[in-house]
Amino acid sequence: MDVAVDRKLFLGARLKRLRRERGLTQTAMAGDLGVSPSYLNHIERNQRPVTAQLLLRLAETYDVDLRALGQAGPAGEQALAEVLADPLFQGLDTPRHELLTLTEEAPGAAEALLRLYRAFTEQRDRARAALIEGAAAEGPSPSDWVRDWIQSRSNYFPELDGLGETLHASLDPTMTGEGCEALARARLAQRHNLTVKVMPAEVMVEWTRRFDPHRRRLLLSETLDPSSRAFAIVYQLALAEHEAELNAMVDAARAPDAATAALLKVSLTNTLAAAILMPYAAFQRLAEATGYDIARLQARFSVSFEQVAHRLTTLSRPTARGVPFFLIRVDQAGNVSKRYASGAFPFARFGGACPRWKLHSAFRTPGRLVTQIIETPDGNRWFTLARTVDRQGALQAQGGQGERYDLAIGLGCELKEAKRLAYARGLDLAAPEVTPIGPACRLCHRHPCAQRAAPPVDRPLKVDDWSKSVSPYPFGAG
Repeated sequence: MDVAVDRKLFLGARLKRLRRERGLTQTAMAGDLGVSPSYLNHIERNQRPVTAQLLLRLAETYDVDLRALGQAGPAGEQALAEVLADPLFQGLDTPRHELLTLTEEAPGAAEALLRLYRAFTEQRDRARAALIEGAAAEGPSPSDWVRDWIQSRSNYFPELDGLGETLHASLDPTMTGEGCEALARARLAQRHNLTVKVMPAEVMVEWTRRFDPHRRRLLLSETLDPSSRAFAIVYQLALAEHEAELNAMVDAARAPDAATAALLKVSLTNTLAAAILMPYAAFQRLAEATGYDIARLQARFSVSFEQVAHRLTTLSRPTARGVPFFLIRVDQAGNVSKRYASGAFPFARFGGACPRWKLHSAFRTPGRLVTQIIETPDGNRWFTLARTVDRQGALQAQGGQGERYDLAIGLGCELKEAKRLAYARGLDLAAPEVTPIGPACRLCHRHPCAQRAAPPVDRPLKVDDWSKSVSPYPFGAG
């Protein structure tokens, strides 16, 4: 547990939010924590700091992750700064201390502002698309809604982890790796009268997986590698065994429309399939024992690099927590198709596109794992891993042509957690070599930067005939 006890912690707003989420009065919470109601009132009003002893009582009494309590809410200072960098707010002078006050004292209002801005930008983008393509301009996209909902749960679903462990054990508690695929096939056939058949790519056309409910067949493309084939089979088993529970979770989430609900169900079924292939306790134990050696985890559970990386962002069980990783997946154009985190996330919604981060240069060394320590504009430091992966079905969709390594996975954690990783052994983590990075160029104020692709939207260009900067877009103060 890494809790800063050498400085005063004023967490009044977060403690108040925790109390209200649990439906407690100040008197009831004070009784649970063994303090007086007046003392708790002073803490909630930031007139008293939270002591280390009280933090430990909070953790024991309410099963609180102290790392999460010490972090900003969903609408953190960096996210709000990103919003206010939009030209829409040009001319507003909003100093950093005001953003901090808003996120600390009124986190609900800060999150409301962030959601409103996201809805506005999505509507604006769709309106522009409508002018070009005649498309309808409607609400949030299903993918953005699902991504935000999953992140609101910190990408942790204990109910699915429990179902996954139980189903894995019912297959064979001693079996891991390739045996899971064979046992899952057998269970589908015996309990659900469902067979699995691998089909030629030209027959499957665009599909890598299709379920034929009439003939009770799961059809898989021959282009799937072994780990993706196993995942597809276990995905079908997860649906066959636990569709009722998955549907209940989707209903409880109250998605805005049928398409969003369908996408959420796919995401939750993927999570359950991962929990079956990589049961929580066994996966977390091996991760800790090997220093989070991804290759070892791949070998033990017969899964892909991306499947392991994604699973590592879900290890938030209070009694067996893993390193709080974040994950981001990009294509060669810099488009983000995945971003998940079990703890802090170093980028706001549109961040993570800095060319100084090795995630974006990983395409030059396909299949090779590269490490880097980065520093974000808020001064926080992160240990990161990056590697390319191939998109399953890409060659099938392109008629056998094209590049396989067209995606890159970035995995990272706060630098203070890096000592738990095999990849950081031998590095001087007390005085490391650090690469300062920023969010997307239009939001970044780092200067000078030779790799800048655009000036920041809230800074004036400063170009003249007498000098030339290493940056193609020098700018002045805001």
